[in-house]
Amino acid sequence: MNAPFKSLVDVGHVTDVPARGARVVKLAETEIGVFRTMDDRIFAIDNRCPHRGGPLSEGIVHGHFVTCPLHNWVISLETGLAQGADEGCVRTVPVTVDEAGRLLLDLSALLARRAA
Repeated sequence: MNAPFKSLVDVGHVTDVPARGARVVKLAETEIGVFRTMDDRIFAIDNRCPHRGGPLSEGIVHGHFVTCPLHNWVISLETGLAQGADEGCVRTVPVTVDEAGRLLLDLSALLARRAA
């Protein structure tokens, strides 16, 4: 049985992302927003709002959500789904924090979509 393919990319230290803030990771033509919540959870999602492509990393982080700076759409950092009456979603990217505090993005799903 083959083990699942993983493509882990180190994108910095957890302290590189401010509490209730974000940083952008650019990968070829894709931008991923890496977010840190007040309770120190880390999430990674596409950096473009599904509404008009606003930069989510410049939005306001509250709880496990981010509010787009352009038109106030609220996006779940856990699921990527727009909240309330808004409809749409962004892709989530698995991220882990290793024992040294390094942020590791698992890009295997992104790479698999490109290969298809």
